Amino acid sequence: MSGEPVRLTVGATEVAEYVLDPALDARHGPRPYLHPVRTLGGTVVTDALPADHVWHLGASLAVQDVDGSNLWGGRTYVRDVGYTWRDDHGVIAHTGEVERSPGRYAHDLQWRDRAGGVLLSERRWLAASVVAPYAWRLDVESVLVAPDDREIRLGSPATNGRPGGAGYGGFFWRAAADGEPAVFTADAAGEETVNGSAAPWLALTGVRSGGGAYTLVFAGLGRDDRWFVRTGMYPGVCVAFAFDRPAVVPAGGSRHGGYRVWVADGTLDRDAVTALVALAP
Repeated sequence: MSGEPVRLTVGATEVAEYVLDPALDARHGPRPYLHPVRTLGGTVVTDALPADHVWHLGASLAVQDVDGSNLWGGRTYVRDVGYTWRDDHGVIAHTGEVERSPGRYAHDLQWRDRAGGVLLSERRWLAASVVAPYAWRLDVESVLVAPDDREIRLGSPATNGRPGGAGYGGFFWRAAADGEPAVFTADAAGEETVNGSAAPWLALTGVRSGGGAYTLVFAGLGRDDRWFVRTGMYPGVCVAFAFDRPAVVPAGGSRHGGYRVWVADGTLDRDAVTALVALAP
């Protein structure tokens, strides 16, 4: 991987590394990503380049169908055909730094097709802050801007015909857990129930071998976004932009997203998660 990662800290504690320019095969969807992300107690809660889905890169923004370009990595889902290896992989490229401090980073990016054409321009902000003795919060803000002369369609395997709630693509977090994690919202629990929901927050609890238990709490769905969740096949949570219908960034227009993830040590129950989220300013 090229270049030194940006290191996010809260106080004297480093909680995340942000890889700006990974030297990856185009088929893995090269893009900036956060990994490793750690709790304040040091438990790693992201996974990157896992054997089951090599293109899962910690926490990142990625979409499988950006106006026909695969900016997620892996095979592309083709209607009436299924997953197919295609020469359609683009890249999400870091193009310039805007701000850097111990707990904050901002930069500009371009979402490019395989020929280098710019599909979307983006400015992204990341911030880390302590919210409790056992938890810190990651804030990610993103503004995607379409070219003046064309709208950009965002799709997913689901919008391209795959059944089974496979509407992934957006702000995606590949978690690290030994054994199947638990997932719940304020009024539901389990992958099948929460996948596709629009709950204000969603929590995932996991355990690492050697003892580190953790809880991740996600928030930040946009108006038409839905949660994409996997716990059985692999542990992952996504703010999905096109869960069951395509999303469109109009010509010259923008799409704004704001995502929050509380990263806590220990296994929190529903009441404790509700209290943690209530601490947000």
